[in-house]
Amino acid sequence: MTERIFNFSAGPAVLPVPVLEKAREEMLSLPGVGMSVMEISHRSKTFDAIHQSAKAGLKELLGIPDGYHVLFLQGGASLQFSMVPLNFLRDGGSSDYVLTGSWGKKAVKEAKKHGAVSVAADMADSRYNRVPAQDELKLDPAAAYVHITSNETIEGVEWKEDPQTGDVPLVCDASSDICSRPVDVSKYALIYAGAQKNLGPSGVTVVILRDDLLQKIPDGLDTMLDYRTHAQADSLYNTPNTWGIYILDLVCKWMREQGGLDAIHRRNEEKARKIYEAIDATAFYRGHAAREARSNMNITFRLPSEELEKKFAAEATGQRLDGLKGHRSVGGIRASIYNAFPVEGVDALVQFMREFERANG
Repeated sequence: MTERIFNFSAGPAVLPVPVLEKAREEMLSLPGVGMSVMEISHRSKTFDAIHQSAKAGLKELLGIPDGYHVLFLQGGASLQFSMVPLNFLRDGGSSDYVLTGSWGKKAVKEAKKHGAVSVAADMADSRYNRVPAQDELKLDPAAAYVHITSNETIEGVEWKEDPQTGDVPLVCDASSDICSRPVDVSKYALIYAGAQKNLGPSGVTVVILRDDLLQKIPDGLDTMLDYRTHAQADSLYNTPNTWGIYILDLVCKWMREQGGLDAIHRRNEEKARKIYEAIDATAFYRGHAAREARSNMNITFRLPSEELEKKFAAEATGQRLDGLKGHRSVGGIRASIYNAFPVEGVDALVQFMREFERANG
């Protein structure tokens, strides 16, 4: 198969076609270099220019203020579940975690290995279909930090407003909605995100870290698990994922060409609106997330039976609509429509949903 299908996968996810075409053009040799970006030294002037361009692109898109480090690490968001408490949850301190879905629960599990964890809110009673209101948060003003997951990929639940944490540093796993909308980075002490949904291929993890947090890190940590190691070495203490950073740089340039995050956000909202309207138009489909917490990135819904859900996913794949099967832990259907997902694919899914209901409703 050489024709591209519509890829609704939650990640690794669809990349912008112009980025793929540019990467294909330069796969064998970067202009004037005679080598692939996967072959050049990570300490060469050529890669340094790519690296600095990628950092500058993220800073511009997100409006990252002075006083923050932008790091390109490895190990995915899953390693950050451990690095955050390892670096900041020490000496008998406690942390607050807000649980809005599966990834928040995974983060808590790792944090408990390194110190005291208090669950400031747990949306389990609602089957993780919403985020808590501010007055539902039981926050400790002496906590080392508050941790949230801005968008739960599996349940399709997204924070629409930043929680208020006072003087306590706010830490965010933004893996599945980073750069999908404008965000006030100054409200956060640390933001981390796997790149494989909106920023590039798997293998790169972006960490946006406020400088003053480095002073709170205790001595004696394993070298590679200490944020100071990577901040001081500008993410080059060990060999980075040169290919992933190169693609991330291209994606940042593509996002700027689209009009930046304001324009991308409007487009994402319009794509999501079309699918949610198709869900709400009939009792045949049932959305999982509460309306006020519906994700623009991961749209989750159910059909009248698991048998119909299996049939829906199988027939959709036959219509070049791939990756719609819900996560194995919750089932159902999930349409992931990240920044690079085309509007034409959304329209094709909506049409398929109507036709499937007519044939099976």
